[in-house]
Amino acid sequence: MSTTSTVQRILVVDDDREIVRLVRAYLEKERYQVLTAYDGQTALHMARHERPTLIMLDIMLPDRDGWEITKAIRNDSSLHNTPIIMLTARIEDTDKIIGLELGADDYITKPFNPREMVARVRSVLRRAQSDDTFKKDIILQCGSLLMDVGRREVIMDAQPVDLTITEFELLRALMEHPGYAMTRADLIERSLGYDYESVERSLDSHIKNLRKKIEPDPRHPTYIQTLYGVGYRLAGP
Repeated sequence: MSTTSTVQRILVVDDDREIVRLVRAYLEKERYQVLTAYDGQTALHMARHERPTLIMLDIMLPDRDGWEITKAIRNDSSLHNTPIIMLTARIEDTDKIIGLELGADDYITKPFNPREMVARVRSVLRRAQSDDTFKKDIILQCGSLLMDVGRREVIMDAQPVDLTITEFELLRALMEHPGYAMTRADLIERSLGYDYESVERSLDSHIKNLRKKIEPDPRHPTYIQTLYGVGYRLAGP
């Protein structure tokens, strides 16, 4: 039986109650179930007990900031795959990159267009779901790196590798085309689904995270090679 009608639950975390009200209104209009929290400690408690499908997380919170919450979620084995979209009023690229490098899947800068916000949510959730078009028996391999697409598992040197949803889809795009140059536009379309702000910096952050997790020496990558002026390529050892 199809489960596509299952209600998706989104936890919205922000100490600005007006922003929470706005986000909630637009998400509920799209038939998402919305949970809310106004501080980091409550957000962690709700994430662990309510198991939301996605978390929208403000950086500047009154007790524990969004970066700390992101680290806690990514280090929790029961939550580490939960998609995270960071909300930030800080416009510096470095602030956004920190969030991505900690494991956030996307970020939205305040003030934001509510319709764009909904589009971002849809895109991240779409990447997080194993839709009916997946071929469950697909196994991708390159050297000691193995990906089971159906199980959404990655193995490196016989050890499991924990990846975020975005990292998984990015690596999948590369592993489906081993040896071929993938432009930045290709990778954005195949793994992220739409144009990011500061696309190159965002993509590079996800690549950096992947290299930390799968490369024997991330400073001298064996698998994910940079093609300057073009993009990236997956090449085995």
